[in-house]
Amino acid sequence: MSAPTLAVVAAGAMGAAVARRFTVAGCTVLTNLDGRSAATRARAVAAGMHDVPLPELAARADWVLSILPPSEALAFATRYRDAHVRAESKIRSAKVAFADCNAVSPETAKKIAVLFAGSGIGFVDAGIIGGPPRDGYDPVFYASAELEDAELLESFAGLSKWGLKVSPLTGEGVGVGDASALKMSYAGITKGLTGLCSTMILAAHASSPATAQALLNELNASQPAILQRITRTIPDMLPKAYRWVGEMKEISAFVGAGEGEIHQGLAHLYERVERSLKEEQEGGGGQDVKALRGFVDDAKKVIERSK
Repeated sequence: MSAPTLAVVAAGAMGAAVARRFTVAGCTVLTNLDGRSAATRARAVAAGMHDVPLPELAARADWVLSILPPSEALAFATRYRDAHVRAESKIRSAKVAFADCNAVSPETAKKIAVLFAGSGIGFVDAGIIGGPPRDGYDPVFYASAELEDAELLESFAGLSKWGLKVSPLTGEGVGVGDASALKMSYAGITKGLTGLCSTMILAAHASSPATAQALLNELNASQPAILQRITRTIPDMLPKAYRWVGEMKEISAFVGAGEGEIHQGLAHLYERVERSLKEEQEGGGGQDVKALRGFVDDAKKVIERSK
């Protein structure tokens, strides 16, 4: 079986790492870097990706994997569909398919699927659980499709031959939106917990630094697993907060009115963290980020002394 030509958009930390798996396995991986930063371009080069115009990408790629911030998912799918229509006479592949691998609500995934109806582009709904692949570690790409697209779902699962860990969702009633629903549910718990912890640390610190220290000591005494988790997840969250804003909004839409307001509140929290990071980078303060980092540093010391 010859290696497929794939497209991965964009070359962020996840996309570039996924592309690297494919290129190491012998696949040609295309991307489009229009408007992307120098850092993104450097990741693409390191991963062995080929930057091509979107019409060329549409004409050449057997599979397109969309791995973007949630807020960009629908717009990119629209641009790709339009490029595919314009390039249709040049398309070399008999079967062209698009996998939306973004942290979007089932409703958004279904809107993207509707975009491709009648276009000749197959559609798979995929949700990534885990971080970027690295030596000895693979995130899982959970995937679902409509019943009539079972062969397409099987084809996506076949990308496991080229380094992707795919877990198809099958069974009665499974279709487009179910992989996204799984991603929303999982991220709503994991990233929701990180946001909740961050919110309460900042609230305690706003009351007084002594209150935050007392919170830390009580967590160490009565909830040590939560304190351990804080020391891991908050540092990991800080540079990603800007991405998690849109994800919290998608989760809120998935949950619906009422309880969905929980994740709307967490979207505000991640916006606050993003603003604080920018203030810090600009030399203007960044007090929220400093408070979170200080709590984590103190927590590590307390945990170490407790051993």
